[in-house]
Amino acid sequence: MAATVFYLDEIPAPGAVAVLDGAEGRHAATVRRIRAGEPVTLSDGRGVLADSEVVAAQKNQLELLVRDRRRAEPASPAVTVVQALPKSERSELAVELMTEAGADVVVPWQAARCVSNWEAKADKGVAKWRSAAKAAARQSRRAYIPEVTALHRTPEMVDAVRAATAQGAVVAALHESGVGAFTELPWRTAAAITLIVGPEGGLDDAELTALSAAGAEVVRLGPTVLRTSTAAAVALGALGALTTRW
Repeated sequence: MAATVFYLDEIPAPGAVAVLDGAEGRHAATVRRIRAGEPVTLSDGRGVLADSEVVAAQKNQLELLVRDRRRAEPASPAVTVVQALPKSERSELAVELMTEAGADVVVPWQAARCVSNWEAKADKGVAKWRSAAKAAARQSRRAYIPEVTALHRTPEMVDAVRAATAQGAVVAALHESGVGAFTELPWRTAAAITLIVGPEGGLDDAELTALSAAGAEVVRLGPTVLRTSTAAAVALGALGALTTRW
């Protein structure tokens, strides 16, 4: 069984002792109750992994002997998920699921029909999503913690879509009005991928028009209508089979 993953900003060279403290150290020592002699995989969240062994455990930190250090290759093509803000009780769940399913970048989007409104609390909302992404990356033993960007309004998001398609990305806006199917897009030849997930109320007509004009393909993900909090994870699972990501 693979060792538990914990994140450390800088991974020392093999033979050195790393100190895992702060929130990660408290979680490892107090919640997980990891003790001396146990194996732990360290990661910087940016691709570096290191096998290590706990040599000392205190209340809020671990000391770990680094055995080796290596770099994991990122999945390709990279996938950005533009996620319209879900209802508060499902907001962090959406981030957790897409992180476990392999999202590389997460863009919170204040879409027209979002019930949630982050205009007065964007920094707090982004911080919660980043924390949820880190926890889910740890649980799924990822070498890369997804980047969670600042809140995007629709004009910013449309500009980002236009720039992505200009660079060869395939951009899919997931919507029940789509004429084409998700599986019909040229995923295997994409330089990068962007998935756009609307809010519970769906994308409005103006958003669909703007996204189409920017180069996004409006497609149906499947035969059923999914919740905004689960759609990205389902799409990422499909991409694992349709591309070389898995």
